[in-house]
Order: sequence, then structure tokens, then C-alpha cells
Amino acid sequence: MHADDTGMRLDNFLLRVFKNVPKSRVYKIIRSGEVRVNKGRAKPGTRLAESDDVRIPPVRQPIKASPGRPPDALMHKVRSAIVAETADYLLFAKPAGLAVHAGSGLRFGLIEVLRAARPGEYFELVHRLDRQTSGCLLIARSRAALDDLRAGLNDAAANKRYVALVEGRWPHGAIEVDAPLSRDIERAGERVVTVDRVGGRASLSYFRPVAFYRDATRMDVAIRTGRTHQIRVHAAHCGHPVAADDKYGPNARASVWRERGLNRLALHAASVTLDFRGVRHCFNAPLADDLVAVIDRLSGVG
Repeated sequence: MHADDTGMRLDNFLLRVFKNVPKSRVYKIIRSGEVRVNKGRAKPGTRLAESDDVRIPPVRQPIKASPGRPPDALMHKVRSAIVAETADYLLFAKPAGLAVHAGSGLRFGLIEVLRAARPGEYFELVHRLDRQTSGCLLIARSRAALDDLRAGLNDAAANKRYVALVEGRWPHGAIEVDAPLSRDIERAGERVVTVDRVGGRASLSYFRPVAFYRDATRMDVAIRTGRTHQIRVHAAHCGHPVAADDKYGPNARASVWRERGLNRLALHAASVTLDFRGVRHCFNAPLADDLVAVIDRLSGVG
């Protein structure tokens, strides 16, 4: 065992070791007792300690083709997005359009580029942002830091703030949106998130208008839960979808925003505030240049 693995669940540890083995196979070898911790059987949720002796059976893994080296331009984009670096974490101002990890036809995300640029170092996502959302993203540099940062993020005292530009003039004032969300709906061949009062998961967002423009409102949004597409769905639920959102808003309006120079969702993760090892931290990412430019072009009406 390595020190960075301390506190990790056995199943997560094995899923990392057997990267190319199906999850079902990994859980099967745990249940069958082929994996031993300190010479005894263990459950998937067993927490590992640095002193533990973990016996791992030989498992044939299919050879997975290497994605190769990330393009230089992508490497530069990731390096340029670093806002702060310590021994425990990296803080990024993630640009819109950059995925946080590979998948869905993408060979590289931010985390893969970072690992390729600095081989041998530990990097893991503390949380995630949608590809088309810009802003504050934390990367842990050790397993211990990952656990402590995630614990802080999951604490009730944590706070995530976003800047959003929504369609139309927001009439509701500052409100709390308490609308449970579900991902069980399929529309046009893809999963969408919907408000589901019966089977949805609790989701809380706090919307506060800060500036009104001709046909849009700039909002400060704080979330206490981090459901998929939470702000986008809650904004649309209130009748004012996020500008340029062609998934939960009208396609015609998304086209209008593209003509104005906004080629992505008008959503920016401004800050993450949490307790990390007994100290209150506020991580900030400046508003992305493309959003600044679009907001500057809007004509205010009060």
C-alpha cells in the first residue's frame, strides 16, 4: 500500500489497479474472496490503511491503446488555466469547451492532459464542471488532499457560487428553488434532467438577480447540492433558461446568442468555499473573457 491510498475503499482501489477490467468482474473477485486484506476476506467498502497487506490475484487485462500525446495547443491551454498551485491542490480557471476528463468521443480532458504533462505526479478531480461551463475547478495532488477537499465540499458549510446569464427579465427577485431532479428521462436519444417531485433527488439552488439587460438578466447563483445540470434545469423551471442553452432552452434563442458571439452556455463557476484541514478557503476564478465581452455588449435597462 502507498500512503496516498490510505482511507481509500477497497473497490475503488481495485478499480484503479484493474483499469481495463469491467466493474462486474472486479466486484466478483472481491465477493469470491480472491482479494485478501491482511490475509482475510474483505468487503468492497473496506477502508484501506498504509500498513495493510493487500493480496491481489492475477487478472488478465485487455490491452488498451494509448491515446498518445495531447496536442501542444491543448497542453498550453491547460497550463495557462492554472490559477494557483500548492503541495495539496491545483486551482484552475477552466475554459469553456474543455472537458474535465476524456470520454464521449474525446481522447483528452483536462485531467488526462495534466497527467501527460507531469507524469509520475498524483492528480485527481475534486469535483466536476460541464464541458461548456467555465470557472473554478479543483484538482487534488495527493489521496489525502483529495479526501479532505471532498469532505470539505460535502460539508453543509460549503458553498458554490456561479454567475449565470438567463433569458429575459427575471421577475422573481432573490429566491430559493427547491425542486428535486431526476435523470430517468430520455429525449431525442439522450438523457435529460427533469424536475421530479416524486422520485427525484433533493436539489437546492439560490438565485439572485444582480443586473438587468435588454433581454437577459445576470444572476448570482449559489447551490447547496451538485446535481447534474442543476442550475440549467432550475433556471428553465423558473421560466428563464440559461442563455445559449440549447438543451433546456429554445434552440432559436441559442442561435441568437451565437450571432452575438456567445458560442457556449452562459454559466461560470465563480467560487468554491469550503473548510480544508481546519481552515476556511475561498477559491475564485475570474469571469471568463467571452462572457465579459458578451455582457459588455448588452444594453442595460435598469
